[in-house]
Amino acid sequence: MERGSEGPFKRLAREVAKFGAVGVVGTVVNFAVSNLLWHLTSLQAVRANVIATIVAIGCNYIGFRYFTYRDRDKSARTKELTLFLAFSLVGLVIENGVLFAAIYGFGWDSSLQRNVFKVLGIGIATLFRFWSYRTWVFKALPAEEAVVDAEAFPKPSQPQPLPRPKQRVS
Repeated sequence: MERGSEGPFKRLAREVAKFGAVGVVGTVVNFAVSNLLWHLTSLQAVRANVIATIVAIGCNYIGFRYFTYRDRDKSARTKELTLFLAFSLVGLVIENGVLFAAIYGFGWDSSLQRNVFKVLGIGIATLFRFWSYRTWVFKALPAEEAVVDAEAFPKPSQPQPLPRPKQRVS
C-alpha cells in the first residue's frame, strides 16, 4: 500500500508513534541529565531540570526534523527553528512549573518526588508540544494536504451514468 493511500487515522497513528519514539529518547536524556545534575552538583533542583530540559529539546529537534517530520516542508528552516524553540520554551515552563510547584509550594523535594512530578510535568508539556509542533512548526506540504483532503472526500460506490438528452421525434 502506498503511503498516500492510507487513511487519516493510520497517518495520525504513525505520526503519534514516531513522535512518541523521539519523545522517549528525549525523556531518557532529560531524566539522565537532571538526575546526574541533582546528584553530582549543588545546583538547585529546578535549575538543574531546566538545563536537562534544554539538552532534551536539542535532541528532540534532531529527531523530529529528521525522523518524525522528515517529509514536511523544509523551505523555512529559520522560521521552523524559531517556532520550535518558542513552543519548546512554553513546554519547558509547563514542565518546570509543575516541578517548581511541587518543591517550593508543597515541599516535596525527595529524589522520588522530584521524578514523579517531573513525569507529570513532561506528560502535560508533551500534549502541548505535540499539538503545537504538528500545527505550527512542522507543517504539512500544501500538496500533501490536498491529497489528504481528496482522500477524505466520499467516493460514490458505483459510477452513475450521465442522463441522456431526450430526442424529439417529429
